[in-house]
Amino acid sequence: MYQTTEIASKAGIHPNTVRIYEEWGYISPVPRADNGYRIYSDLHLFQLQVARTAFRCEIVQGQIREKARTIVQTSGREDFRTAIKLAEDYLTHLEKEHIRALEAIELVEKWLDGKDSPISAETYTRNEVAQLLEVSNEIIRNWERNGLLTVPRLPNGYRRYTEKEMNRMKIIRSLRHAHYSMSAILRLLNTTEESTELNVKQVLDTPAEYEDIVTVTDRLIHSLEDAIWSAREVIRLLNQAVR
Repeated sequence: MYQTTEIASKAGIHPNTVRIYEEWGYISPVPRADNGYRIYSDLHLFQLQVARTAFRCEIVQGQIREKARTIVQTSGREDFRTAIKLAEDYLTHLEKEHIRALEAIELVEKWLDGKDSPISAETYTRNEVAQLLEVSNEIIRNWERNGLLTVPRLPNGYRRYTEKEMNRMKIIRSLRHAHYSMSAILRLLNTTEESTELNVKQVLDTPAEYEDIVTVTDRLIHSLEDAIWSAREVIRLLNQAVR
């Protein structure tokens, strides 16, 4: 049996976090002693370990955080078999996201290899671009507002997108689908203007020193690898509970 400070120390979290996790249903209801103090068991310690491991992943994109939360809530209800199934599905989702992110980087590198190749003189309107890329006009406008691309204009002021802009937007679309932040993509595009020999994964994955705020999304590859490890560890823990 443990008091709040004792179980918090064993789980490696703050005592207030233990109380919050009880309130949110991440652990089973905690009985009180005659003096009103909470009395925790090894079951509660186990559930806290599951929660702490699952929440090692700080990624919030693509419903990843919500999936982890559902696993922890299910463990808190002591439905460990269902939690295992959810954790296995979660692991599969993370592995797909990891492949998706790597594919986006591969696409960028292929684009860089051919970025000096001759391009056609064909041009497109924004509506045509939106249809070809299967994105909305507003998404394209948002990319432009965030400095991801500059579009040439005709004498009448209308934008005309060339193959150069199309190729650039294909890269932007792929990286956004892989949940890279606007700042990470802009950093990559700016770097390509300075050098044709760069490690795309490193540029995307490592925020520049001058940036004040570093989002987890900028380190998506490493974060996903950490999340995959955590998911496997959660599955291992939960399997212990049903043996």
